[in-house]
Amino acid sequence: MLVEKILPDVSKRLLCIEPGATLLEAARLLDDGRDMVLVCDSTGRLAGVLTKTDVVRMTGRCEGASCTAPIAEAMTRDVLTTTPRAWLHDVWNLMRDRGLKNIPVVDEGGAALGILNARDALQCLLQEVRHEEELLRDYTMSLGYR
Repeated sequence: MLVEKILPDVSKRLLCIEPGATLLEAARLLDDGRDMVLVCDSTGRLAGVLTKTDVVRMTGRCEGASCTAPIAEAMTRDVLTTTPRAWLHDVWNLMRDRGLKNIPVVDEGGAALGILNARDALQCLLQEVRHEEELLRDYTMSLGYR
């Protein structure tokens, strides 16, 4: 199964913020249960990601005016991404091996399309396995394929 199959769900998590926005603005966006926001330039290309951990780390060290520092100082620039044409199983293995809960999905030009969550990936992979099991059961019981 390709990532593009669940792109509608992935796109629902898309939330971009510009690199010049402040940490306080980012904190407000992360307050609604999100784990990460994508940092995108004015054309929508992914420039980095900002997680709750990044915001907490930076605000824990800020004093006065430094709390309004741009998120460009706190964001992660070297980001692991995937594309809609990637195999979901491969992306899940990569997320598992690196301990990632989320991974940005970008198009060929680097424009942000959404955020793939590990839970969504696992649910889709589980559904795929269940479907294969049903096909195998029907085949072995001489019911043929449905």
